[in-house]
Amino acid sequence: MDTLASTRSVQERLDNLSWDNLTRETAEALYEALVPVVRAHDERYYRHDDPLIPDSEYDRLFQALQRIEARFPALQRDDSPTQRVGFDPLDAFEKHTHPEPLLSLSNAFDAGDVREWYARCQRGLADAFGDTTPAVVAELKIDGLAVALTYTDGELTLAATRGNGEQGENITRNVRTIRRIPLALNGEHEAPASMEVRGEVFMRKSEFEALNDRLRNEDEQPFANPRNAAAGSLRQLDPSVTARRPLSFFTYGQGPTNGPVPDTHSTVLEQLESYGLPMNPHWTRFDDIEAAVDFCTGWVEQRESLDYEIDGVVLKIDRHDYQEELGAIANAPRWAVAFKFPAREATTTLIDIEVNVGRTGVVKPEAVLEPVGIGGVTVSQATLHNEDYIAERDIRIGDTVVVKRAGDVIPQVVRPVVEARTGQNEPWTFPERCPVCNSELVRLPDEADVYCLNTECPAQFKRLVEHFVSRNAMDIEGLGERVAAQLVDTERVQQLDDLYRLTTDDLISLEGFAEKSAQNLVDAIAASKERPLSRLVFALGIRHVGRTVAEQVVSAVPSMEVLAEQSVEELEAIDGIGPVIAESIYDWFAVNDNRALVDALREVGVNTERLPEEEPADEQPLDGLTFVLTGALPSLTRREATKRIEQAGGRVTSSVSGNTDYLVAGENPGSKYDDAEARGVPVLDESGLLDLLGDASRSGAASD
Repeated sequence: MDTLASTRSVQERLDNLSWDNLTRETAEALYEALVPVVRAHDERYYRHDDPLIPDSEYDRLFQALQRIEARFPALQRDDSPTQRVGFDPLDAFEKHTHPEPLLSLSNAFDAGDVREWYARCQRGLADAFGDTTPAVVAELKIDGLAVALTYTDGELTLAATRGNGEQGENITRNVRTIRRIPLALNGEHEAPASMEVRGEVFMRKSEFEALNDRLRNEDEQPFANPRNAAAGSLRQLDPSVTARRPLSFFTYGQGPTNGPVPDTHSTVLEQLESYGLPMNPHWTRFDDIEAAVDFCTGWVEQRESLDYEIDGVVLKIDRHDYQEELGAIANAPRWAVAFKFPAREATTTLIDIEVNVGRTGVVKPEAVLEPVGIGGVTVSQATLHNEDYIAERDIRIGDTVVVKRAGDVIPQVVRPVVEARTGQNEPWTFPERCPVCNSELVRLPDEADVYCLNTECPAQFKRLVEHFVSRNAMDIEGLGERVAAQLVDTERVQQLDDLYRLTTDDLISLEGFAEKSAQNLVDAIAASKERPLSRLVFALGIRHVGRTVAEQVVSAVPSMEVLAEQSVEELEAIDGIGPVIAESIYDWFAVNDNRALVDALREVGVNTERLPEEEPADEQPLDGLTFVLTGALPSLTRREATKRIEQAGGRVTSSVSGNTDYLVAGENPGSKYDDAEARGVPVLDESGLLDLLGDASRSGAASD
């Protein structure tokens, strides 16, 4: 039986297992099946950088091993994956024996697990130190490949992978090609004569996508994810291949050294950064474990804002004497734990591929999946983006596929698991005709999407109604997807202005409506007539016109009547409107039916004039100024600060440059602060920003 089939068999047994009623006989049979499966996945992950299953599925298998060994210690085998770190090094590389083992980490999967770990640490310290509440350091867990770098007299002399924890692969020649790893330490302080630095080599998401695009263009196999790309690039036999890959590095600790060692891990991190080593800016020291728990859970959603993958937060007891007292188990220190984020990926079966028609006529493929749980949500459908996405990844009906769900983003099929194919998997081709109106589908030049160009296509109008009434558009409460479909299907609404002619009698006959609910919806529709003009501009579904663009247009154009008469050149002159958007708005108003729709909406009482609150401010205190935001501000979120700057005429960019007028820095500002100081860019705290904005509620003073 192959690895995937064995995995599925074990997973099914776990699904049907009652841990409360687990007998030794059942546990032993399950354990004997689990050990080789987990070992096989270890080899795929650590030796070949090519995992078959997502981390969350592997973690479940590994946890099951741990639970069985904890319940029945006599079953534990010497070759159990729980007793080892990683996997033996590849024979193709010279071996390197680590002077001190590079251990793995125990996992915590929720706040309760973190609190239990901390309580165990407190108990372990009680005899030697009495009752204590040790401080902890929290660091983001970078999803890459662990390496140990040895610097001798400040020069990089050796680099090695973790390997099995005791022995790794000598990858010095490859690491020397990574520009973001210093070949010589040249920071603020002189480094010791010999020092081992431990850290993570990784690939940024933006650079990963660019690399995969290049590999596809060269007819080479793209990588499945940034972690695989980093590991595969680092473990090349030809260093010139590694040199062409955009690898990054963050240090997270120090190994053996002949120099003085500070008393705390937090001081070590500060010292490593002073040597010029790249350091992730988001580490924090906490005296209170509850604050550390909040830090861990807060990054579950924040991780999407980063340009690199993280799969958790590592917590470490700060004091080194506490760490020594707590010691380690077979493969992990007791003084550290990895808070693992909820699953974002899972494997399941792709049952079919359907296509759906959107409000602009774009036809998108959608995967129909065997339902699978991801991070507490059952997923049965996922996007496949477009025709090229499916072809480039060779995604077929019947495939076992990896599905990813990140935050509020629509689930997507990431890739097929080619090893699981049975020979019955069917390649898929895009249909030639619209599945709703049977019109011929067209792929426009220089675009990846396929369109139904029939403006009378019922599916397009149904999507348009759903968009028109949505929260960010006309915000008609009680008119969701189901009701919109009923109104269109029963022909009560055949164009958008028909919404404003609906009566309670029209609605009561529909499924789910009574007299009160019908009246509530009629009232909600009437209330939407007073929405700001920018809401209406967005609601009309003009291609490329989102909420922000609609607000920018309305700040320059006072009414729909004036907007309809704007030339492409006049539209392009509006701040933030480029040629593509300008052309799209112009083309929309060039259609007589669209102009007639605006007139009809005006006739039924919908506001088509700019409201006073949408008028551009007379004074723009930040007009022409460019800002960069970094770190956590005391009271303003990043989004709030950006909005206030833009409302005052300023501009917010992502990186410091010669055009930057101010850096607004909060807690843990990171490398942008250093860039600003190097360029002489003035640095403001939140109070200084409010000062520029003229906010009467500000307190404190700006720094420089």
